[in-house]
Amino acid sequence: MKKLFSTLGLGLLPLFLLAQTGHIMQGIGAQNMSMGGAATAQPLDINGTLHWNPAGISAFNTKIFSANAGLFFSAPEVTSTVPTPSGPMTGVTKDDRGVSIMPALAMVWGKKNSNHTFGISAFGISGFGVTFPESSSNPITMPQSSGGFGRIESDYQLMQVGITYAYKVSEQFSIGLAPTFNYSALKLAPNPLASPGMTKGYPVSDKATALGFGGQVGLFYNSGKGIKLGASYKTQQYFGEFDFENKYLDGSTAPNVKFKMNYPAIFSAGIGYSQKAIDFALDYRFVNYENTEGFKDKGWTESASVEGFGWKNISIVSAGLQYKGINKLPLRVGYTYSSNPINSDLAMFSLPATAVIKNAFQLGLGYEFNNRFTMNAVYHHGSSSGSTSGMLLSPMMVSSSNPYGSIAGSNVSYKMTTDMVMVGINYSF
Repeated sequence: MKKLFSTLGLGLLPLFLLAQTGHIMQGIGAQNMSMGGAATAQPLDINGTLHWNPAGISAFNTKIFSANAGLFFSAPEVTSTVPTPSGPMTGVTKDDRGVSIMPALAMVWGKKNSNHTFGISAFGISGFGVTFPESSSNPITMPQSSGGFGRIESDYQLMQVGITYAYKVSEQFSIGLAPTFNYSALKLAPNPLASPGMTKGYPVSDKATALGFGGQVGLFYNSGKGIKLGASYKTQQYFGEFDFENKYLDGSTAPNVKFKMNYPAIFSAGIGYSQKAIDFALDYRFVNYENTEGFKDKGWTESASVEGFGWKNISIVSAGLQYKGINKLPLRVGYTYSSNPINSDLAMFSLPATAVIKNAFQLGLGYEFNNRFTMNAVYHHGSSSGSTSGMLLSPMMVSSSNPYGSIAGSNVSYKMTTDMVMVGINYSF
């Protein structure tokens, strides 16, 4: 059995990397999150507008500051099955990482009767971590000496700073642009991007960092009669390489490894509608993973490390409704749907895929203390709505008829839920 697990172990280590690449954050700040993230054509607050459509900030005619912070909890679990001479062995491991903080800071400089509006933002747009404890019952989290991974830890953050400018071409139509600057950090233990030692297994990495840049352009149209339209394109965010310093489990030095992981380009289009008592927003987004470095490649290298993860392009639909019929107490509800980027043939490479949240629901509200100061809050719950599953993969099983090294009789599946409470303040000068 140990020999069997050792063969499987070479194919299991990719599980936690994509747990930390994160998904496209559906919303920014409490107010935008409570609208399901929809903001491309409905500029209700500066956070969602700065993030999804720079042209929309032309709707704000005063100086506004906003600060938000959320407590985010994800609950992934991974199940694996391997064939053994005495029958299949199956186990389940749950994450015990705990709560992460999601920050957002933004400011817009608008002026009545001016055609020019400026903004700046600093948003956490992606960031997750997992901690799967070592176990003796789940093949994936068994010790490396037994062919599993042992304790699995990962930590990833992506912070984006944007500098935004919008120009009002006419009373109805605006254009906008925003260069974006990014910082990301990633830690992996063990590190599937490194090649395993002959007798030492896969090493553990330190936390590596990378800087990136990109941009966004947008269009916004307000008919003045309730209907609003918007569209934007956020370019791929181009990063430098992560440079991981690695050590084997016995403390000896392992070779460094470099890996580049960009953030995908996103096209957004939306429609908004406003009346005295309601605001409605609907957005569609196309996320281009298939042309993003770090995601487009797939399979193994010749030295048994992971080459890429083979994600497919996805579509995201966001919808939100705000009711303003109660004085100083707007109420909001939002929903977000996302398709799954993972091909079942490659499910092994994306374990446990905290990036997959199919359905998300939000409830939120605001309280207007006066005409300058407003507080907003939201509760979010997301679910993968079932498991993503596929066969275990091993580089030792690769052949012309089995290009990813699928192991007959094996299975791996993963699912997750997310919950978040976020509070924010807006102050108009």
